[in-house]
Amino acid sequence: MIAQLPVPADDGVLLVHDYLLVMRGAERTFEAMTECFPGAELATLLYDPVATQGRFRGRRIRTSFLQPVAAKQGRHRRFLPLLPLAAQRLPVDHARLIISSSSAFAHGVRPAPDAVHVCYCHSPFRYVWHERDRAERALPAVARPAIHAAFTAVRRWDQNAARRVTTFVANSELTRRRIKEFYDRDAVVVHPPVDVQRFIADPDPRDYFLTVGEVTRHKNTEVALVAAERAGVKLKVVGDGPDLARIQRRFTRHAEFLGRVDDQRLIELYAGCRALVVPAIEEFGITMVEAHAAGRPVLAAARGGALEIVSDGVTGRLVAPGSVEAFTQSLRGIDWESFDPATLRASAARFSREQFGERFTGAVAAAFARAELRQPARIARPRAVKPAAVIAAAQPVPGGSIARSSHRP
Repeated sequence: MIAQLPVPADDGVLLVHDYLLVMRGAERTFEAMTECFPGAELATLLYDPVATQGRFRGRRIRTSFLQPVAAKQGRHRRFLPLLPLAAQRLPVDHARLIISSSSAFAHGVRPAPDAVHVCYCHSPFRYVWHERDRAERALPAVARPAIHAAFTAVRRWDQNAARRVTTFVANSELTRRRIKEFYDRDAVVVHPPVDVQRFIADPDPRDYFLTVGEVTRHKNTEVALVAAERAGVKLKVVGDGPDLARIQRRFTRHAEFLGRVDDQRLIELYAGCRALVVPAIEEFGITMVEAHAAGRPVLAAARGGALEIVSDGVTGRLVAPGSVEAFTQSLRGIDWESFDPATLRASAARFSREQFGERFTGAVAAAFARAELRQPARIARPRAVKPAAVIAAAQPVPGGSIARSSHRP
């Protein structure tokens, strides 16, 4: 049963995402968040309706002043120094409840003083925190001092932005710990959603292994490729990214690079693989849940989200992070057809969209109630609302003005 938000409906809810330029895990999570609030307005720094497959068509979407020049995947990285400013200038001060979906900048919006801001954090911005050294080493030496200074400035901005968030919700235990370490803030954990029902199981998998994700250094794709080469097994790589051309040249004889694939093709690839290989330390790892939903086991680095998804020996195998030898031995030595598809699919069901909707809206309701108790003068106290209630979407202010940067599909 849907309960009403404990604020007047016309006060408005606004959902904010970093940038809607592709449809990967964070964007799919944001899509599920918007379904919890079907009447709410959306905002994002950059929006590409084609690359996001029309998933947000029909929603009112506010964009930043960078929209005309940076709204393409890959191009936005050139505007890193301006992205914090773009977040701060997003027109959000009309909303009473702001829900941001952030792995970089969305939590840096500036709500009205009496607004409540709940941030669903996929990860603190990796390139200025836990991936900073690696990111700088990947650059030409001549560019490192300037980038180091830029990262330092963004880090200061990031910490200040975190102080303005009312409540953090983390996508995993690893992210919760990083929020505490980098921002000195507590967070509750709500795992991301996976549309587990759309995946199918194949009783007769093929002879290849699969890896899925953006081809960047922090995804450790090369660990999987070297291990597959040494183990003498086939590996299909799904995904694109800045490291793809370099890696493809090196491993073109030993792996098949498929680039980005559509949803139906990905479903087929999951169903046909012997196992999904995840060499990266993931904050959560939606691809692991997708593989389980397709009845396939997972070989993953034993840190981060894999510890919350994969049961070692039951739904897959966990090995030492970064160890090519450990991945090689597992690829070569494990009977991957021995894992029970029914057990794998039951494990995936823990992360369904329905489970996410209940947990996430319950977390938002609890956060709003706590904010009201801390500042009772700013919001009239409603009649009793069950803390675990699922929240109905509050409608935008009737007749409210739309900023010049608004996008109307």
